[in-house]
Amino acid sequence: MPDANAENKDEETPKEDEEEPQTPLLKIANWKFRLCLPDEQVPQKEKADIKSSIMAQIKENDMAPYYTYLCQTLGWMEDETLTKEMKSKNDKAFVVFDEKEKDARENLGDSEVREALLNRAVYLASIGEKQPAVDAYNITDEKTVGMGGKIDISFAKIRLGLAWSDRKILKTEIENAKMQVEKGGDWERRNLLCVYEAAYLLITREFKAAATLLLDSVATFACYKLFDYNTFVFYTVVVSLLSLDRVTLKEKVIKSPEILEVIGDLPILKSFLFSLYKCQYNEFFTALAAITKPIKRDLYLAPHVGFLMREIRIVAYKQFLEPYKSVTLAAMAETFGVSAVFLDKELARFISAGRLNCKIDKVGGVVETLRPDNKELQYTETIKQGDILLNRVQKLTKFINY
Repeated sequence: MPDANAENKDEETPKEDEEEPQTPLLKIANWKFRLCLPDEQVPQKEKADIKSSIMAQIKENDMAPYYTYLCQTLGWMEDETLTKEMKSKNDKAFVVFDEKEKDARENLGDSEVREALLNRAVYLASIGEKQPAVDAYNITDEKTVGMGGKIDISFAKIRLGLAWSDRKILKTEIENAKMQVEKGGDWERRNLLCVYEAAYLLITREFKAAATLLLDSVATFACYKLFDYNTFVFYTVVVSLLSLDRVTLKEKVIKSPEILEVIGDLPILKSFLFSLYKCQYNEFFTALAAITKPIKRDLYLAPHVGFLMREIRIVAYKQFLEPYKSVTLAAMAETFGVSAVFLDKELARFISAGRLNCKIDKVGGVVETLRPDNKELQYTETIKQGDILLNRVQKLTKFINY
């Protein structure tokens, strides 16, 4: 019978390697997303290069199932010879896995059986067999004793969920990983979980919670299997601008040595951040237009581009209006580098939605800032929360009646 302590040690050893690059399936998922974008966002020449990169990854990793899936979803002409060749290599690999698992069960111990099962699961994930990989990871999890090993399996399934945009897998495994980390996760895995959960929150548009987790990981980031550090900083800055007040933004982003170290390599992001913080609103609107392009090309942020652009403009308008009791519409429009007609319509839309505490005097051409007292704010918040509660009760009633 194998030593139980030795088994636990083996399971605690595998962790995210900070030198390990992005998981190939996640890399291809990002490329696939860009292939589906309009030509004005991703030119045909770039799409041709992306397709070549995808095919290189597919051939390198013998991804027969994923290649078939891409041909079906993207309308590619499938190279049946290539598919047959890769499938043959897949079948040979599975024979080896079967032999190693059989040998481990007959001649070795539980630790070796778990390793054989894990290797099969990793391989299934790498060639694009989503559900078989999930099933294989679940079987491996049953053989796993150490908490670190269980957390790593949840991380692997989260990567599958991200690569396949499967929110059910993501939600389930994020919750599993959080429970496991609370039971006995080490410091490094706790930090990794922050990034994994933040990626999920980006997808589900919970940007404030995502910003908190991303900022907590700035100094300890090692989750290169998801994305590189520049991409991590990009996400952090974008959601922080949306979520943080000016003082906190300065403390956690503007003065962050880790962010300052790399933001010089991201000129659009740098202009976007500092123009808003320094109240250079004309430059900010130019940077806002520029930052829209990479957001539209991003797998996680693209579905929320309209929401992001709207909310960030609201942040800028609030910041501008804060020190003024009133300001002329013409002066404000000139500051932002837009026409007075555009600004009038924009502000009116946000005011009617209750997003800006101001009013427009059309006759005088003035924007007046309204400063509600604490009682009024509490009343407004109570009404808002009451509406939310009523909506939920109505939905619950419909469900019960149904």
